[in-house]
Amino acid sequence: MRPITRILLQTTIAYESDDWHIGRFGLLREYLAGLRDDAGLPLYEVTARDRDPPGSPDRVLSQLDSSGYDELWLFAVDTGDGLTAADCQGISRFRRRGGGLLVARDHMDLGSSVCTLGGVGAAHFFHSRHPEPDPSRRCIDDTGTTSILWPNYHSGANGDYQRIEPVLPLHPVLADPEAPDGALRYLPAHPHEGAVGKPEHDASARVIATGRSQASGRVFNLAVAFEPSADGGPAIAQSTFHHFADYNWDPSRGSPSFVSETPGDGLARAPEAQRSVRRYVRNLASWLAAAAS
Repeated sequence: MRPITRILLQTTIAYESDDWHIGRFGLLREYLAGLRDDAGLPLYEVTARDRDPPGSPDRVLSQLDSSGYDELWLFAVDTGDGLTAADCQGISRFRRRGGGLLVARDHMDLGSSVCTLGGVGAAHFFHSRHPEPDPSRRCIDDTGTTSILWPNYHSGANGDYQRIEPVLPLHPVLADPEAPDGALRYLPAHPHEGAVGKPEHDASARVIATGRSQASGRVFNLAVAFEPSADGGPAIAQSTFHHFADYNWDPSRGSPSFVSETPGDGLARAPEAQRSVRRYVRNLASWLAAAAS
């Protein structure tokens, strides 16, 4: 019998009801857990958790390399202190032994504790730590929320969708056999996405998809893929965790009280965009499991 792939969905904060705790990614968990193979058997066993209280290493992340997990989907929702050195070391060892890794953050300094992650951390650019190397790209596209500084790319309202551009050659996580050109074209929108890019000296990495700001027209990177290599398993650096959050898939699920922007309903009215989002998630899970299969 085919061994089931074990996925850990994990935030970088301890549970807080009025924040982006792991319960706000419930639709993602349900979708992944519901995927089946041709025989009707589950493809994935999904665990969803928040980190342990801050001040000491997380008991799972710090020892992730010795766990039974095959993939870590890390939602960096902290303000800079979400991962300890021991957590980063455990995650880095996990990837070196072949584990699949998705790291998603958001605007400005949100999630900046991922900077010290081996390899993938270098693909994430923040305001106060590891800024974009090109000063001309340190810009604020969304001016509606004045407290949010760069990086800040406006792809649309929460609850709407954005059209994306795959970077050729087409990466497997963006393949869509049902699309006319064989490529995914839609992801959830967000008013202020973060910044990702190819680490300068990492030959295993490349930008695989871009978006376009609805405020400035500026093209920005949505995802960077790291191919499996002698240095580690497959990995993706994602511009925002909002591509996976319940609120962006269905705003009626609610958000933390500090979210002030008016949501849209474009995704709810676009079946093709909904299908594209689900296909992206399915592709991610399959590709990140490559080393485990």
